[in-house]
Amino acid sequence: MAKKPKKISSNTIVQNKRARFDYHIHEKIEAGLELQGWEVKSLRAGKGQLVDSYVIFKNSEAWLLGALIQPLQSASTHFVTDPTRTRRLLLHRKELSRLQDAISQKGHTVVALSLYWKKHMVKCEIAVAKGKQLHDKRDTEKERDWNRQKQRLMRND
Repeated sequence: MAKKPKKISSNTIVQNKRARFDYHIHEKIEAGLELQGWEVKSLRAGKGQLVDSYVIFKNSEAWLLGALIQPLQSASTHFVTDPTRTRRLLLHRKELSRLQDAISQKGHTVVALSLYWKKHMVKCEIAVAKGKQLHDKRDTEKERDWNRQKQRLMRND
């Protein structure tokens, strides 16, 4: 009998923690994701990554680039699988035009923040973001360290 993949307790499949460190997040939008069957099975098993993924606009459609979904050995035997293929994001026209206007500003881009389950569908949380400079990243790191120290001090008291 085949082993069942581990269930993830929350609805979140994968997060892009690097995006929150590298960018100032301005506006978040939920988008649908067009996937193939083997990709859904792999995501159920937790085999996805969003590091270095971003969104481009081509022919008035949004496409997710750089997202990695590793194929399962057992489920993907008769398919030609491409783990880093570009996947179409499903958005309304108004959302598409708003995002395209936002990235026309200098320094702004659209990045993928997370993949999660909503009922039986995979959704992608994307955000309009502006790149942080080196001193902003240092400030973020200092603030995170200080919050960690505060938590330790509160626990010890």
